[in-house]
Amino acid sequence: MQHPLAQTRLTALRDSRTDSASFRAALHELATMLTYEAASTFEAAHRDVQTPVATARGTSLANPPLIVPVLRAGLGMADAALALLPESSMGFVGLARDEHTFQPRAYLESLPESLEGLPVLVLEPMVATGGSLEHCCRLLVDRGCTDITVLCALIVPEAISRLEKANLPMRIVTASIDDGLTETMFITPGLGDAGDRQFGGMPRF
Repeated sequence: MQHPLAQTRLTALRDSRTDSASFRAALHELATMLTYEAASTFEAAHRDVQTPVATARGTSLANPPLIVPVLRAGLGMADAALALLPESSMGFVGLARDEHTFQPRAYLESLPESLEGLPVLVLEPMVATGGSLEHCCRLLVDRGCTDITVLCALIVPEAISRLEKANLPMRIVTASIDDGLTETMFITPGLGDAGDRQFGGMPRF
């Protein structure tokens, strides 16, 4: 998403001088724009409504998605997505990365038992190796989901390649495809650790 307003928010997220409150505000605003962009392909339903003057054709979402922020960093995008999609419900997936093997592990799966026929909107600010996102999306597919849209502030080519090979029913809406990964698997130029910069924590770069 190359819109200049989206890119100004991404610039604020990248800037190491941005404090936690300003970082959360910029991520919320960027998430609003990414949700707006993603929703352009959502299926619409139509019905007539009565205005004070005449009858007009109205629009609503035919099948509002389940919103799934990936904890903890995805929480910073959740309110923005829900504000634009108030008809939606929300689930949660908690993933942690082993800092030695870099493999994801799930510590929380708060999802409907069946996701058949229900589109899902996954919120993950940064996609580095793609392993955590792949793991999350496989949890959704295992519950019958066949329509996944991922919103992220940034992603790298290595993750895109991995996710393409995973052959999952997903598409990605992002504000940036960054250069790549450091030796410690952080995105470069990136924005640091999105969870730590939102909620506090020791930098690990």
